[in-house]
Amino acid sequence: MPEDVSFARKLARTQRFTLGIPREFRVASDGSRVLFLRSEHGESKRQDLWSLETATGQEHRLVDAARLHAGDEEELPEEERARRERSRETGGGVVGYAVDQRCTVAAFTLAGRLYTVEIATGEVTERARPDRGAIVDPRPNPQGTHVAYACSGTLRVIELATGEDTELVAEEDPEISWGVAEFIAAEEMGRSRGYWWSQDGAWLLVQRSDSSGVPRWTIADPAHPDAGARSVAYPAAGATNVAVSLALIGLDGTRIPVDAGDGWEYLASVHWSAGGPPLVTVQTRDQRMLDVLTVDTTDGTTTLLHRDTDPDWVELAGGVPAWTTDGRLVRIGVADGAYRLMIDGKPVTDPGTQVRSVLAVDAEVLFTASEADPTQIHVYRTERGSVRRLSTDDGMHSGAGASAVTVLTSWSPHRSGPVVTVLRGDGTRVPVASHPAEPGVEPKPQLHTTGRHELRSAVLFPTGYHPDQGRLPVLLDPYGGPHAQRVLSTRNAFLSPQWFADQGFAVVITDGRGTPGRGPVWEKAVSRSLAEVTLDDQVDALHELAQRHPELDTGRVAIRGWSYGGYLAALAVLRRPDVFHAAIAGAPVVDWSLYDTHYTERYLGHPEAEPGSYRDNSLLGDAAGLRRPLLIVHGLADDNVFVAHALRLSAALLAAGKQHTFLPLVATTHMTPQDEGVAEQLLRLQLDWLRRELPDPVG
Repeated sequence: MPEDVSFARKLARTQRFTLGIPREFRVASDGSRVLFLRSEHGESKRQDLWSLETATGQEHRLVDAARLHAGDEEELPEEERARRERSRETGGGVVGYAVDQRCTVAAFTLAGRLYTVEIATGEVTERARPDRGAIVDPRPNPQGTHVAYACSGTLRVIELATGEDTELVAEEDPEISWGVAEFIAAEEMGRSRGYWWSQDGAWLLVQRSDSSGVPRWTIADPAHPDAGARSVAYPAAGATNVAVSLALIGLDGTRIPVDAGDGWEYLASVHWSAGGPPLVTVQTRDQRMLDVLTVDTTDGTTTLLHRDTDPDWVELAGGVPAWTTDGRLVRIGVADGAYRLMIDGKPVTDPGTQVRSVLAVDAEVLFTASEADPTQIHVYRTERGSVRRLSTDDGMHSGAGASAVTVLTSWSPHRSGPVVTVLRGDGTRVPVASHPAEPGVEPKPQLHTTGRHELRSAVLFPTGYHPDQGRLPVLLDPYGGPHAQRVLSTRNAFLSPQWFADQGFAVVITDGRGTPGRGPVWEKAVSRSLAEVTLDDQVDALHELAQRHPELDTGRVAIRGWSYGGYLAALAVLRRPDVFHAAIAGAPVVDWSLYDTHYTERYLGHPEAEPGSYRDNSLLGDAAGLRRPLLIVHGLADDNVFVAHALRLSAALLAAGKQHTFLPLVATTHMTPQDEGVAEQLLRLQLDWLRRELPDPVG
């Protein structure tokens, strides 16, 4: 990348310096090879499928996306665009794939077409074109003899030996679809799949979704009034959700409905392995009860295996429940104030460890967790009832594969980009090449523990700054809400904050109550009080940091954020103008009655039963009190936090006679702009706006 390219443009061009990094690992059942996706370098968005031989460390490219599709841009169907939006996927080429149990065949889509590749020979075969509709989520059965895929509401199966493509299950009603996770599951519940193969490859457990009762919301492109508007099923708080059910479908078309009982609203997860019968996890509408059911595959009846309850909500965890290969139930449960790994009902982690997610379950369990320091996440493996930490260095670590052969991706506070290693069962470490671009920015965050709640905070000063140079305006740059942390022991987490600091700010980032990694009591402190708790924590951290660092000028404090961070930024200037002097609110939730059911009702309850929670946490009632500069930024194509939020806030401010700035982003979704020119200018515009709107220093 040329040296004169700005950091702001590099950030967009490299997709936040993630391009060129291997990801999406699959390990063969015999441990002989590891498959993964990676683009050629740190500026290439086109990802290819690679294979690494674990015995030799040799890599070779299985699928060259450029050879299969030579065009610069893929014409993606709307269903695929929506799927990528839910997974926050911004790359191109091969962005996802699935394999059989032995990693002999992989299935993937490219430019709307379905392909398979024979792993041993590298032979790529086109299997289906989008003539019948968008091809979504192709998956081989465990034997590698068939590939299923969802297509325009139907589920189809291809027999690889003959190429025969059969419609397995479908209905005439366009409101009913098979084999695809609904919006709520994909956006809020961490479930992106809608069907699961049996171990013998002869049956599938398939989700049926009926969206006929869900309100239809419209997304239009005002910049192109000649283009038609798009209608989507969006279940806002209090509204009807998609009606989800399951059925066992045989390759011969036999259909057995699954009777999961009554009283549940959400299908949280499905697990089907050789360790036991299928596991189906369902959740009530208020999320205070979570049931784990087993399915009798002969008649579709279910049996309650385990039940979790909580007066606030039962938190969902990735990768569980699941069976070990010898039939023990693995789950994450709450005990002694911690999220603990449970195997057959017994905790195997200690109360000082907060388990984050389960990565793989076979004879043993591979999982992630945080110990005393929530800014670090490590990878662990059970070993005959004990637990061993696989990641050794400080930082952020993730894992994939299996307990015997594990792929570790390790992000350090001391270097840019991760180190990726295959850890073999004999202890041998095999490196996987990674080619991220160099940011050209060297973050130097100072980490703090602040306040009575021991909040984790970071402060960044301009490179080369000395206190003798004078006090600095302060820029808070939080997310601050559930399910995301910003204060992490990895250098890459602070690239953008350091860039803002280098423009002449002291940048402060704080993870308050409600953010993950600190246990259930910490997370549930925000119940019914999102606004009050999360804003109070930002203020408390700022005040204590200002005492420790008198170079922070608390007479010039700004705050910026996106999504929940955007909500928090607007909230700050509306409710605490004594502390905050300017705010940039990007894609903010403004009125929680306009946000989706699963997320919103978890924290605020049902709007009909608890209207006060929605009133107290809305920004609209505070509009008349605005007396600080506010910049609102929102994408017009956002199908997660609809632009209606920003428009209603702007309308309320106008009606109250309050000056503000509103910047609509054309053709932009909830993800920040992907066009590198627009992304660069948006970052610079924020900088210029802050410099203009913050008060001049005293004297």
